[in-house]
Amino acid sequence: MKVSPVKSSGLSTFAGVFTPSILTILGVIMYLRFGWVVGNVGLLGSLLIVTLATSITFLTSLSLAAIATDQQVKIGGAYYMISRSLGIESGGAVGISLYLAQALSVSMYTVGFAESIMQIFPGLNEKLLAVAAILFVSGVALISAKVASRVQYFILAAIAISLISLIFGSPIESTEIELWGVSSARSVPFWVVFAVFFPAVTGIDVGVNMSGDLKDPAKSIPKGTFLAVGVGYIIYMALPVILAMRADATSLIEDPMIMRRIAFWGDAILVGVWGATLSSALGSTLAAPRVLQALAQDGVLPRFMAGLGKGSGKENLPRKGTLFTLIFTITAVLLGDLNVIAPVLTMFFLTAYGVLNFSAGIENILKSPSFRPKFKVHWFFSLLGAVGCFGVMILINPVATLIAAIFVFLIFFWLKRRGLKKTWGGIGRGVRLSLIRFSLMRLSEDADPKNWRPHLLVFSGAPQSRWYLIAVADDFIQGKALMTVATILTEENITKKRLRKMEKHTRDFLAKRAIHSLVRIIPSANPFKGAKTMVDHYGLGSLVPNTIILGNTTEDSHMQDFCDMIGYFYKLQRNILIIDIEEDYKKSSKKSIDVWWGGLKMNGALMIIMAHLLRRSFGWREAELTIKMVVPNESAARDAEKNLAEIIEKMRSNAKYELIVAGGRSFPEILKNESRTADLVFLGLKTPDDNYPLYYRTLQANTAHLKNKIFVLAGEDVAFEKVLF
Repeated sequence: MKVSPVKSSGLSTFAGVFTPSILTILGVIMYLRFGWVVGNVGLLGSLLIVTLATSITFLTSLSLAAIATDQQVKIGGAYYMISRSLGIESGGAVGISLYLAQALSVSMYTVGFAESIMQIFPGLNEKLLAVAAILFVSGVALISAKVASRVQYFILAAIAISLISLIFGSPIESTEIELWGVSSARSVPFWVVFAVFFPAVTGIDVGVNMSGDLKDPAKSIPKGTFLAVGVGYIIYMALPVILAMRADATSLIEDPMIMRRIAFWGDAILVGVWGATLSSALGSTLAAPRVLQALAQDGVLPRFMAGLGKGSGKENLPRKGTLFTLIFTITAVLLGDLNVIAPVLTMFFLTAYGVLNFSAGIENILKSPSFRPKFKVHWFFSLLGAVGCFGVMILINPVATLIAAIFVFLIFFWLKRRGLKKTWGGIGRGVRLSLIRFSLMRLSEDADPKNWRPHLLVFSGAPQSRWYLIAVADDFIQGKALMTVATILTEENITKKRLRKMEKHTRDFLAKRAIHSLVRIIPSANPFKGAKTMVDHYGLGSLVPNTIILGNTTEDSHMQDFCDMIGYFYKLQRNILIIDIEEDYKKSSKKSIDVWWGGLKMNGALMIIMAHLLRRSFGWREAELTIKMVVPNESAARDAEKNLAEIIEKMRSNAKYELIVAGGRSFPEILKNESRTADLVFLGLKTPDDNYPLYYRTLQANTAHLKNKIFVLAGEDVAFEKVLF
């Protein structure tokens, strides 16, 4: 049985994208203020501003075309594209901002419509006129997208009549074309004029946000957007020429309705203004609820707003979202000062454009196998568009830019904390993989003492059973180095699927305790052989764990295998830390650390480094570090003290030192007396040999009285003393 695909309402390219885009581009601001632009910067300045502004919009259109022809664009337009490229958090943050900008734009356009009506009928109430206009455009939007498209044809015709009337008008005074406008003393700076003009070319999002109603978005969005940008550019390039030939710069600045005086039929300009404002309001009324619908369907909005994701009828109209937007926009008209928030809304639009450009550029750079757009754009042009958008934001209004950025980041972090999970992901993983590859390929194979850090492989078994190993390891690195929590499973016939499930469970367990670690679980008939295999093969290029963390063993039957494993790790040039501490590590006292030192070489330097790293952690930050050294007699103590003091001074570790005269006592006896109250003791291990099991049993017996201890064996080919100095 064949299943028929679900089709959208099937709007054509022209009706679905071009019409709402071009009508918004030719908005009320340009009918009222284009003369002001030409008067301040002149004909050449105006043409330059139009070209620069349209170039940014054109670059954004290229990025839109690339993304639209790479994926099946559904409802939500720009939000949908961004969320599927950068992820749900980035898309949601931009999408919510974009909805607010579009919804409040309806309020501003209808207020502009009311203001133009009041120029003819000054006795009317501005807010009631704006509310009536909102009800009209919302009513059209609630009926059907096709009906709204047909209404826009009539509005487009009204604007066309006003433009024709302007073209066939006549000069109001004898004048010469002023290439650079009025004198600098009387004019507004170029970039200020650019900031006023730029919002006039930012209407392409309205057509793009109709993506869910298009029969073929991959074809309609590029064609309709390019056509809207092109037609808008031609009209905007023609208007300065007409105005500069019909009036001088001073008149253009001082008379905001000068187009009405210039036009063949002056009232046609009013009709055009009314058409432009109503069409822009209608376009935003169509677009905003569709963004809201997409946000609700993706679970971005709070749960009580989930119903806004449901569509109605064959066209899947967002009627609930339209009613919600209707209430929101009327409230804004009645209660808000739209002039205050207008600059921030422009920043929201530009943020969306900038992020779209950025997404397309990064996708092109990464060249992921999944990114195969039919419309190909070089990454340079996309990133140039992103730079242009963000640069214009700062030029237009730095304060509004900052407010918009803070708002977007707050939403991003709110969504991040909610932990939304979507299978379509984003390019973040691709970016991270590319950076990892770049770094790995340039990471030197030679050990560098200056930048040495302990990259830990922690053989913890089940994390719950030996949690203290993970906790101590995390205190060593504090998120500044790599850590892998490893488990060797001795069960038979364990499947790959179960291994992956166990790894995920362990990662979740660690994440809940704010431990950032990689996780690896492998099966092996013997835990010691499994550990050797992992150390043999785990790592990538030169980035391999250089330090192995083990728990102590108390099973005599395991001693030979345990010591063989230590010797094996040492031959592989890995540092080894054997941690034997109290189970309740979190609540244990952390006031003092003793390091029993025999000199800088190998174990001695590594022990001090690890103790120093431990003292950087939150729990051990108040601990007192004491370096203890045994000498045979008083004469040796006097000789050693000066050297030891100089060495510790060079270490910059804020450590104390103690020289202990043996006086015929054995080291185990000295250790018992001098470190019995220490909260943690570092002791070096000797190089593994054939009698290592006997040596290790003796060491365990001699240190049994110490409550917390770490045995250290430096195996890595690194001059650890250079790390200290």
